[in-house]
Amino acid sequence: MSRRQGASMGQLVSDHETSVARAKSSARDILKVKVWSPFRTYYDGEATSISGINATGTFDILPKHHSFITLLEPCDLMLQTRDGEFKIKISGGVMRVHSNIVVVFLEV
Repeated sequence: MSRRQGASMGQLVSDHETSVARAKSSARDILKVKVWSPFRTYYDGEATSISGINATGTFDILPKHHSFITLLEPCDLMLQTRDGEFKIKISGGVMRVHSNIVVVFLEV
């Protein structure tokens, strides 16, 4: 096992400790997203970003975003996933972001 000086704190770290830290970091770099209405679930899974439109314009939500709630305007809700882009045409809704969890309520 090799040891080296870590860049962030200047402490000696092993390669194993570094890979464990990367795994934990990458888990925080994912959003859990659920887009649903009272009658249907449009998306329930992971995403790396989500974009929409509210009264002030276009916005993006990325991992580690601050808590956020907004009314959505009619738009194409765009989700970037590991498998590509996912688009949901909406007529409006409510979005809540908290601790890397994004919930979008449609038809409310």
